Amino acid sequence: MRRREFIRLSSYTVVAWPLAARAQLAAMPVIGFLNSLRESDRPNLQAAFRRGLSEAGYVDGKNVTIEYRYAENQHNRLPALAADLIRRKVAVIAATGGGASILAAKAATKTVPIVFTTGGDAIQQGYVASLNRPGGNVTGVSWFSNLITGKGLGLLHELLPNAAVIAMLLNPELPESARMQSEGHEAARKLGQQLLVLYASSAHEIDAAFATMRERHAGALLIGADPFLSSRAQQIVALAARDAIPTLYSNRDTVEEGGLMSYGNDVADGYRRAGVYVGRILNGASPADLPVDQATKFEFVINLKTAKTLRVDVPPGLSARADDVIE
Repeated sequence: MRRREFIRLSSYTVVAWPLAARAQLAAMPVIGFLNSLRESDRPNLQAAFRRGLSEAGYVDGKNVTIEYRYAENQHNRLPALAADLIRRKVAVIAATGGGASILAAKAATKTVPIVFTTGGDAIQQGYVASLNRPGGNVTGVSWFSNLITGKGLGLLHELLPNAAVIAMLLNPELPESARMQSEGHEAARKLGQQLLVLYASSAHEIDAAFATMRERHAGALLIGADPFLSSRAQQIVALAARDAIPTLYSNRDTVEEGGLMSYGNDVADGYRRAGVYVGRILNGASPADLPVDQATKFEFVINLKTAKTLRVDVPPGLSARADDVIE
């Protein structure tokens, strides 16, 4: 081959490869990941979502692109973030981090598939018309954590039967909180206990809630299932230890970090299953025909080290029923 032809062919190859690479990148489906929290909050959940995607055959940066949008705990930013994802022409939106993300995604599109994660009742909150056949462009994963408030109060009552006042901390910006409050009042009435409902949607408001608990001499605390409150686990565990308030959380991660007890589902596994659903939609499944994936296993965990620090005697029958005991 003559030198001039070699240079010409080499130049063509140098130019053609980037063009081919860009074309391949442009052809990748794009997933919108909409979340109400900060990017640094509970990164294990994003990792679990990507793990589910990989089980369905999709790897971020290889054959799919994920566009992340975080509201930084400011729910009023979610509609604009959802609209931005629609302009980005995403193939699917994963609406995570609470009901506000789901509602924002639903308001932004009636055609782009939406896969949600929620601890609420998907029918009652208006996310889908049916669990078995959702219809429309929305389906997802639900672990019904708002329906276990009564169970949580019952466990605290069993631990501390003489506690006159039990507090419950909720995030007022979470759509599912109204149902949790209703469930809590009904359970407290049946147990014959006084329920002190407090609200917090910021770190400062969490501090204020604990000040109120001290003033009202709350004997125990139930943390409502909520992405924001879960993201503030370290703050809440530290305050509960400082004030010696036995506390029950909605996920075991917090108990492993020093919380006393938890009752709920494996939220990370819920995100993994949402990733699988997104992958199935990319492979051609219709969200209208994908039943809402319902978690059925609830886990009760006790940290006996924390109980000793709080000087709380855990009844043998209660610890015997725990799915896991941290000693």
